[in-house]
Amino acid sequence: MSTFYSRSDRIGLKIQKAITDLLQKKVQDPRLEMATVSSVKMSPDLRVAFVYVTTYSQDIKKSQLIEGCKRSSGFIKKHIGSSLGLKYMPEFRFVYDDSFDRAAEMDALISSVLPSESSDDDFSQGFPSENS
Repeated sequence: MSTFYSRSDRIGLKIQKAITDLLQKKVQDPRLEMATVSSVKMSPDLRVAFVYVTTYSQDIKKSQLIEGCKRSSGFIKKHIGSSLGLKYMPEFRFVYDDSFDRAAEMDALISSVLPSESSDDDFSQGFPSENS
């Protein structure tokens, strides 16, 4: 069964891959050192690309990350423009993706409610082993 992807989805994926490659290989801005592009959503007319970025560095603030992305947008457009094959190069709007932060918070909440490992061991000791 084939999956249907709209043109904006396909272009968004191409932009995401191209920006990710550039961040890894060519961008020298220290604010973008640990940056990751989590997704790219295109406007219906393909004129605006909303680029969702996050960072794994604890030293870089959200505002610094977005500012670094904005400063690098011309460099990014210049390097990926020809590979996209678009009539118009979309404007990049960088958005901080806080879904990873929220997931980490949820994980911490769940971990705080679940019993610890040692109580799991106590619980399993009440049952006979498979070898008995």
